[in-house]
Amino acid sequence: MARKSITKRWIFNNLGVIVLALIVISLVVIYAIQSYYYNSAKQYLVSKINAVTSVLSIHSQDSSTNFSAQVRNMLETFNEKDKIELMAINSKGRIALTSSGFSPEDDSFMPDYDDAMESGEGSYIGRLAGGEKILAVSVPLSSFNNEYSSVRMVTSLTAIDNTIKGYILFVTAVCTAIILIIVIMGLYFAGSIVKPIRQISNITRKFAMGDFSVRIENNTEDEIGELCTAINHMADELSSAEAMKNEFISSVSHELRTPLTAIKGWAETLMVDGGENPDTMKKGVGVIVNETERLSQMVEELLDFSRMQNGHFTLQNATLDILAELGDAVLIYSDKARRERIEIIYDEPEMLPFVFGDKNRIRQVFINVIDNAVKYSSPGDVVTITASEKDGMIKVSVADTGCGIKESDLAKVKTKFYKANHTRRGSGIGLAVADEIIAMHGGKLDISSQGEGLGTTVTIIIPAKSNK
Repeated sequence: MARKSITKRWIFNNLGVIVLALIVISLVVIYAIQSYYYNSAKQYLVSKINAVTSVLSIHSQDSSTNFSAQVRNMLETFNEKDKIELMAINSKGRIALTSSGFSPEDDSFMPDYDDAMESGEGSYIGRLAGGEKILAVSVPLSSFNNEYSSVRMVTSLTAIDNTIKGYILFVTAVCTAIILIIVIMGLYFAGSIVKPIRQISNITRKFAMGDFSVRIENNTEDEIGELCTAINHMADELSSAEAMKNEFISSVSHELRTPLTAIKGWAETLMVDGGENPDTMKKGVGVIVNETERLSQMVEELLDFSRMQNGHFTLQNATLDILAELGDAVLIYSDKARRERIEIIYDEPEMLPFVFGDKNRIRQVFINVIDNAVKYSSPGDVVTITASEKDGMIKVSVADTGCGIKESDLAKVKTKFYKANHTRRGSGIGLAVADEIIAMHGGKLDISSQGEGLGTTVTIIIPAKSNK
């Protein structure tokens, strides 16, 4: 299918309308100029012929004067015979006398004479047998003379037509100049749109093939410039997401390989001599159980993330005791923290308002946040957990004295696939899932840190259930 470019569409649509409008305007202007000059010429002839008839009317009233001689004398002495031919038409409708002295053919076409005899005045614009264009005006004399029925004036329109042609050339030149200016400006304008669009098209094809290294040149501040900036920003985000995705795949692969290696190793050990040594059996089974639980947790995070991306992540909301869910999460990690010589301080309040939400998802958030606090802490560090209620909002804070987060990483730690610290285990999507869960409950999850080595504080805020 042939491509329809913007430039061609503009030429055939917009420029076509403009050219048509200019043609119509030109024709109207030319018609007005022609009408003006022809009407002026006609009015001039009418004024002259009226002056002639007035003089002849006076002579007709003088009985001592030979009217025919006066008519002949007036035609012979007509002072504008070089421009206008004055004619006297007899009672038979034939040209009897002319100011030029030449008698036209008897069958001359004179519609102006016919009109004058019917309505008192007639005019005619036409061409002679030789092709010359003329203007003729006739006025009747029959009211005061029986020999002559009318006087007629004829003038050539050649000079007027030449003047009109000059105006036509001028109007045509102006319209042509306007069209050229419009075409040049239009092509420049269309080019300013088409060029970046072609550039965008070529570069987005590279984006589609996974090459995010190229960027669109942007030298304008209009909507096209905004589009180029937006696409460049999109490329930055896609490039960042691609890098995080690759890093995530590498991280998850590493995270999966480690427990699988441990499970395989201990399974082989137990197959060889586990049954003969109870301690080895107990230790090996313990490792397999722990690593299996770790794998299960990672798979659940991945499934939750997949559901979130597909829009299938749902909540089973009901009234729940958030204090009970928080206490269970703390209890789950108490032994683990103790084994790693990390102290957990839980300042448990006596009571908190109920929450309307999904208890399993809320517990998942608490487990994820406390797990991160323990995971990013070292032996001797302290994890402090507090919970309180104010103005209908429940606030749960988990603060650790662990490795902390750089200020430049704080804005990204809740981004999918992002890991601020690559020396610690984890998939990099736990906080993204936790943030989504809290947001679906109408709350928010905030992360703050004073910097590397100064610990991290995660604050979870959830609205309490209304009693109304």
